[in-house]
Amino acid sequence: MAGCGARTYRQDADRAAYAIVGEAQKRSLGKTEPFTVEAPADALRRKLLIGQGLPHSGPASLGTRDLDRIPHWPEKDYPPSGEPEPPSDAPWTGERPLTLSLADALGVAARNNRDYQAMKEDVFKAALALDLEANEFRSLFFAGASGTYQTDLSGEEGVLGLANSATASWQRKLRTGTLVTAEFAWDLAKLLTQDRSSALGLFADATITIPLIRGAGAHIVTEPLTQAERDVAYALWAFERFKRTLAVNVASSYLDVLRQLDQVENAAENYKGLIAATRRARRIAEAGRLPQIQVDQALQDELRARDRWVVAQQDYQGRLDTLKITLGLPTDANIGPDRSELDRLTETAKALNAGPPGGAGQPAPTSQPTSAPAADEPITIKPPQREGGGPMEIDESQAIDTALTHRLDLRTALGRVYDAQRKVVVAADALKVGLTATGSGQAGERRALASASQEDARLSLDKGTYALGLAFDLPLERTAERNAYRESYIALEQAVRGVQGLEDDIKKTVRDALRRLLQAREGYHIQAQAVEVAKRRTESTQQFLEAGRAQIRDVLEAQEALVSAQNALTAALVSYRVTELELQRDMGVLAVDEKGNWREYNPKETERP
Repeated sequence: MAGCGARTYRQDADRAAYAIVGEAQKRSLGKTEPFTVEAPADALRRKLLIGQGLPHSGPASLGTRDLDRIPHWPEKDYPPSGEPEPPSDAPWTGERPLTLSLADALGVAARNNRDYQAMKEDVFKAALALDLEANEFRSLFFAGASGTYQTDLSGEEGVLGLANSATASWQRKLRTGTLVTAEFAWDLAKLLTQDRSSALGLFADATITIPLIRGAGAHIVTEPLTQAERDVAYALWAFERFKRTLAVNVASSYLDVLRQLDQVENAAENYKGLIAATRRARRIAEAGRLPQIQVDQALQDELRARDRWVVAQQDYQGRLDTLKITLGLPTDANIGPDRSELDRLTETAKALNAGPPGGAGQPAPTSQPTSAPAADEPITIKPPQREGGGPMEIDESQAIDTALTHRLDLRTALGRVYDAQRKVVVAADALKVGLTATGSGQAGERRALASASQEDARLSLDKGTYALGLAFDLPLERTAERNAYRESYIALEQAVRGVQGLEDDIKKTVRDALRRLLQAREGYHIQAQAVEVAKRRTESTQQFLEAGRAQIRDVLEAQEALVSAQNALTAALVSYRVTELELQRDMGVLAVDEKGNWREYNPKETERP
């Protein structure tokens, strides 16, 4: 029975909270989506720990479903026991890394990220808190019973008896502050000695209390309920904001891993190229056409290239571990990114090279012109332009207006100002004189062992006791209330400053993102040409070295310039994409559902927040 009762109470709490969350989603977000506070049973973290045989400290590492039930556990079947071990041929159990696409990573984070689960729990707890406040204005019923065996040896003859009582009461608080209560009591007192007499007691009581000045009015009485309702909206807005932030963080970390993987590949190719250059230098030196000092220069660069390759590999593993933590996965899990994501990003970024030279597209060509201009010819430097940029390179004022309209944390800050204003009103009400009207009525009589020899009580309303009254509380001592009232104005000023500070931060963040977009696009154009120039330079210096018209240092510098340009090109590409996502997050327009899937913002469309 205890387990059944506990389960029923838990299920009732779930129903109440989920109903509140659903209604709050409609009001505060203009949409509804599935919501559950339960942690997923098929979390990838658990699958990896079991399927890949990873070390872990105990059942808690797998989840609450795998914990042993301690003695006196209230619900034997909750949480449900852990899922069965995964099959041996599951994709996460093999020796090869489990490859995750960017979309996969977003979904994994939504199910495994610990902060994501904590934010959902904050929403759920806010809903439970609202349900508790709403309960203050519901009809509340209470009941109880007691039985007492009593021995009285104070007299000449001992007295033994039984006293039984049962009570039932009802209470209802109205939004105006009126409190109505009613109670009914039933007593049975019976002597077990002397004349063995018994008596029945019946008693009814009803009371109404009405605040007339201090504490009166729906705006005062329902203030805790109003705040609880708004706290649910704030929790939902914070959760929505977190989903966008997490999605951008996952994408940023994922693309950063791919960027580092590209650097590993570039470092490997550079290492191979320098090994080949050292071999060629030795052959030329053996033919007497190259001094030994240049061979040693090539060998030194080869050793440095190996060191960079090793460092790049370790850096890649470190960034991959960081991604795993962001996703909520074990850092020793054997997973890896999908290399094709970077290839798709490169294909998408090719459109950035379609602009006019020196304008919004690529900058003026660095290739040798057909005829060199005169040295004293005027030089015109063309600043980068926003025209022809990516879809998120929008007008600054439009971006700021959009952010001020859609940012949910700003909406919360504005709500906090209204909350502070209400707190001023409530604090001022506490300074008023207290005037409370009361009315009560009682009928019947109680019975105990001392009155067991009396007649049974009757519930006669015409013989009841009735009273009306007024209670005054003069405001002679209001020091605490006075201080609270003054502090409420300070809290209001702080809330206003919070809005001002956040608004300025939003503007700066949006402006910075737009500047980073322009910088990353220009950097991508520059590095794309730098790669082409470095490739031509590498090929020509190799040919000149073979012909004896260049030194080994020229070859080494050309190779170094090539790998630097390749790394910078990938870095600019990733930076542009991440900044696009960050701008959408900072504008509050990146839509993310409960599964972690995002829908990007189209500036040409008008969407509701």
